[in-house]
Amino acid sequence: MNEARVRAPEFPASLQWFNVGRPLTLAELRGRVVVLDFWTYCCINCLHLLPDLDYLERKYGDRLVVIGVHSPKFPQEKVAAQVQKAIQRHHIRHPVAHDPEFRLWRAYGIKAWPSLVVIDPQGYAVGVARGEGKRELLDRVIGERLAALEGGPGHALPISRMPARGRPLLFPGKLLATAERLYVSDTGHNRVLELDHGGNLRRAFGGTEPGLVDGSADIACFNEPQGLLRLEDSLLVADRGNHALRRIDLVRGEVVTLVGDGRQARGPETAFADGARGRLNSPWDLAGTGNRLFIAQAGCHQVWVYDLAERRLRRHAGCGREDLVDGPLAQAAFAQPSGLALGKDHLYVVDAESSAIRDIRLLPKVVTTLVGQGLFEFGDADGKGKAARLQHPLGIALDGRRGCLWIADSFNNRIRRYHLASGELTTLALDHPLDEPGGLSLIGDTLYIANTNAHEVVRVDLADGRAGTLEIHD
Repeated sequence: MNEARVRAPEFPASLQWFNVGRPLTLAELRGRVVVLDFWTYCCINCLHLLPDLDYLERKYGDRLVVIGVHSPKFPQEKVAAQVQKAIQRHHIRHPVAHDPEFRLWRAYGIKAWPSLVVIDPQGYAVGVARGEGKRELLDRVIGERLAALEGGPGHALPISRMPARGRPLLFPGKLLATAERLYVSDTGHNRVLELDHGGNLRRAFGGTEPGLVDGSADIACFNEPQGLLRLEDSLLVADRGNHALRRIDLVRGEVVTLVGDGRQARGPETAFADGARGRLNSPWDLAGTGNRLFIAQAGCHQVWVYDLAERRLRRHAGCGREDLVDGPLAQAAFAQPSGLALGKDHLYVVDAESSAIRDIRLLPKVVTTLVGQGLFEFGDADGKGKAARLQHPLGIALDGRRGCLWIADSFNNRIRRYHLASGELTTLALDHPLDEPGGLSLIGDTLYIANTNAHEVVRVDLADGRAGTLEIHD
């Protein structure tokens, strides 16, 4: 942390506040240590900081005030209502100031997400830390400032949170349709649901509280599960918040952990460990066949592969730098891969932060870009090649019958169709509103959509274009 004692700039009056009943000022927070977390809700590195901030808030109580300063990257993130949903989706309890005009960002000289500013009890900004993995550093700096503090923090803050209301689903992330079943990652409730195609709930795996617990369906715990993959009598789960790969035995109804111990992978050495010791980094989606399982590692901007027979984990594609670079597998760069679809000789990837569709060719082993131009090139446009634009897509499904890819263009609130033969991107006309859809699954002529922020599953008949909510009977 680069420490320099200067007076911290006051909050502009233009900020919109969440989780508090009124705007806050730095002047009224004197006597406390304040941590400003400059974040944007699309950013996986920003999400990785939340457990650390929660830990510090619990440790120091009301002597510490964490304030999230939301500085949006994408146009969708400038919408205050969407920021509120993101706060609910990620269980953020501290005050959040929405700064779509980047006024506070510029005042503090911030250059990148995430960045953390520590302000001492006298109102001086004493340090800036950039990136994730800063728990120990922040703990030390906060502890030193509070050790010299005399007296209590004074009046309580006007905390006023708006809870999310979703039943029976809460921010569903991904889903998977099979011939007889529909599996849904009920991400906000930290569980996985097994439904029939009529929406009748057959089984629920996990409860509402996050955790990493194996066992029977009613005992097991997940933490923000995302991608799902059915292999014979097993349902594999990308347990995003636990940085783990889990397996549900659909015959016995039991959950076991294949990879992960709840801790985030921090270095490349964990990519080559066996399943008992390996760790993942925000796994967001799964694809595979036989014993080979591909994992979209959103947290380290790579695609990994896990051998189910040998229980071996290794890197498949991506150098680890967040970027949009084509080429050989080890040299290519991804930016928060969040969705996978496996074809005969291709592994298709939606790259959220570069608003791109990528093609990992299995033979020859090379990465190419189908749609997308870079980390800050995004929009909402149909067309071919460089003319097409997406905005933070999260879901993808391969449609062999129609020769296309279906894309959940999340921040445009649309479903897009990429024609593999012509290379053209078009928009699926729907008479049902979407709100940041995160997952897709296709079975026959039926396209299922995890309509994340609307807490619902949407069912689309591709034969006639009709769409509607799948009523879930719990």
